[in-house]
Formats: sequence, C-alpha cells, structure tokens
Amino acid sequence: MPILALGISHRRATVDLLERLAFDQDALANAYRRVEDHPAIDGAVILSTCNRVEIYGSVPGFHAGFLPLKRLLCESGGASPDEVDEPLYSHYELDATEHAFAVASGLDSMVLGEPQILAQVREALKVAEAEGAADPALTELFHAASRTGRRVRAETAVGAAPDAFVAAGTDLAEEPLAGLEGRRAVVVGAGQMSALAVKHLRRRGVATVRIVNRSPERARVLAERHGTDHGPLEGLPGMIAEADVMVCATGAAGVVVTEEHIRRAMEGRERPLFILDLAVPRDVEPTSRDVPRVVLVDIEGLKDSLAVREAEGADAAEGADAAEEIERARAIVADEVRRFTFRRRAARLAPLIRSLQRRGDEVVEAELERFGAELASLTPEEREAVESLARGIVAKLLHDPIVRVKERSAPGGRDADTRLLAELFGIEPDPA
Repeated sequence: MPILALGISHRRATVDLLERLAFDQDALANAYRRVEDHPAIDGAVILSTCNRVEIYGSVPGFHAGFLPLKRLLCESGGASPDEVDEPLYSHYELDATEHAFAVASGLDSMVLGEPQILAQVREALKVAEAEGAADPALTELFHAASRTGRRVRAETAVGAAPDAFVAAGTDLAEEPLAGLEGRRAVVVGAGQMSALAVKHLRRRGVATVRIVNRSPERARVLAERHGTDHGPLEGLPGMIAEADVMVCATGAAGVVVTEEHIRRAMEGRERPLFILDLAVPRDVEPTSRDVPRVVLVDIEGLKDSLAVREAEGADAAEGADAAEEIERARAIVADEVRRFTFRRRAARLAPLIRSLQRRGDEVVEAELERFGAELASLTPEEREAVESLARGIVAKLLHDPIVRVKERSAPGGRDADTRLLAELFGIEPDPA
C-alpha cells in the first residue's frame, strides 16, 4: 500500500502544540490500538521527538488516509483539527520516503545532524513492531531510513557538533549570570542530552554540577563518569536554591519542576537563576518565568539563538565546508531514495512479471504440443534447438513490455500501465 506521512515540527509549530501532541508510552499504545481497528490504515509508525510529531501510515491512497491519520495525530493531545491545520505537513509516497530519510539523517532537525534522531527513528519502529502496527512497507521504509542516517554520519561531517542545543542555551546564560565561570549548576535527567549538558557546563568553567534523576542509579553512573555529584530527585528543591544554572532534559510525560518549586528556591535570594529546559514535553512549568530574577529558556526560545549561531558561528571557509558536507549528505539521501524506490518497484511488479513469464511458457508448451506430430521426426538436438528458438522469441517479445512497465511504474501510483498490460495478456498477477 502507498505510504503517507503527516506531522508537525519545530519549523512551524509552537512548543506548546508540540508537547500537547507528543506521544508517551500509554498514548502510543492507545494510538496503535486505533490503527488496528481502522479499515483505512493498514499500518502505522509514530515518530514523537522534541522537534516533531509524525505519523507514517500505509493507506489505500492520499485522500483515503489523510483524515484518519490527522485524527490520530490530534486525538493524542486533545487538539482540534483546526489547531494543526496551519503547521501540518503531509508527504506522500516518494516525498514521504525523501522526508523520512532526511529526518533520520538529521537534515530536518533544529540542530543540523543532531545525533539523537537516528536512535529515535529506530526506537519508533521497534515500538510499532511490538504493538503489531508496522506492516512490511513501513518496516522496510524505516530500516532504509536508518541505513541512510548511518551512511550520512559515517561518510560526512554533518552532525559534528551534537551539543549545539546546550551550547546555544549556555550562551544565553552568560549575560544574566555575568559569566559561567565558578557558577553552580544542577542537571535534571541522566540521558544523552543531560550527559552533553554536564560535559558542556564543565567545559564552560562551571565549578560544581549536581545530577538528579528519577533513577538514582542512572544519576550515579553519569556523575561518576564526569566526576560530579549526584542526588535523588526528592532533593531537587534544595539543589535549585543553591544553583545558578539548571538544565532539564528528562523524558517525563509531564512537568517535573513546578512554579512553586522555583518560588520556594528564590525566597530571600538576590542572585538570578537561569533555567534551560530542553525537554518536550517541557520539564519546567512555563509560568516559572514569572518568578522574579528567573530566566527560563525552552526549545521555543532556542530557535532564534540557534539561527544566530548558524549565521555567525563560522567564517566564510567554514561555511563553505559546511555547505559542501550538507550537499554530500543530501546526495547520499538521494542515492538511498533511488535504491529504495527501485526495490519497492521491483517487489510490486514481481507478481505481474512472474505471470507474464508463466503465460509465455504456457504458450510455448501449447504450441510445441500442437505441432508434436511434425516435430516427432526431429533428433533430440534438433528438437532442443526448436524449443530454444520458440522460448527465445517469446522472451524477446515480453522483454520490452516488462522494461517499459518498470520504467513507468511508481510506488503508490495508479498503476494504469500495469493493469493495461495484464488485461492485454489476459492474466492475473501471481499472488505468491
């Protein structure tokens, strides 16, 4: 079946809408159950990250699949269809393939080449497969997207600065804190982004970094790896009171740090607190920015800073090198799209080609039988030559129609040429 992708991303959606539509584990399970019950959706894979929420579906056609997938996207966060109309984008068949490959390669991310997205693509397929929602077409698409992402990382320098989120955020902390040298920080979370935050803060000269996480063991492992301190999540309010910088990057489904936490931490305190919230859904209650002397920056607030860094962070030579690497990455994506499209086309036409070849064999066998008496006087060698001649003529006659239908066929197309060829030869494609 054709593949349709619907989604919203950081490019046009607010962080508020992104976090409302984000799928946690329960929402994913519910969505995949609805997929199983919907006649217009043969399979689906949901990709929900900090930067985007996308649903890839195997559907009968664009119009038949658009509304069901849109409802599935909206129902996760209780959003109305009108709310997603403006930021919503859709990609069908070849465009969906190109988009998925670009996403997995980090070419569509807020931070070019961000390393997390490739693992998130693989995890999205893994979850869909566990829920029984990923059909063969989507499984093949996501495997090919992962392969493309790996090639881009192995063969280009795209993604050479994976801590750009943290770098941009800590740049913004310099002014309100009058520099980061000697400051104290607390990092909430123990995943990859938190590890990058710890590393970057230490590099900026922050004196002490404390790590807290829902799993104390994961916090301990990360702290020991970087030679820092750690503590339980229950002790976070006290740590905030002592900190100058707080970076939050958990995978929690809801708010971890409330406005009340921040207000209590700021009581009787004159120095400012800079908070960098890298999570979607957000870890920090947005109204915390109303607390005096608190500067709160989330993913939405990082967009402009990242754009400035991209514009000003490289000289002309570096910019030319970066542009060259991006073009190399795009060439890899284009190459993988061609390969994937060829494989899909070949798989889709295989039943028709088998039927054509079987029909050719049947015609040869029927004619040889019809002229059996005339051929009876031939020697075995002569009979073999006649049979080879007959099979060769049929093969040549079928060769051009098969080549033309391959050239004109496109995955998810209307297949008018395929149907016409089957009708002209009076065959039904082999279901095997």
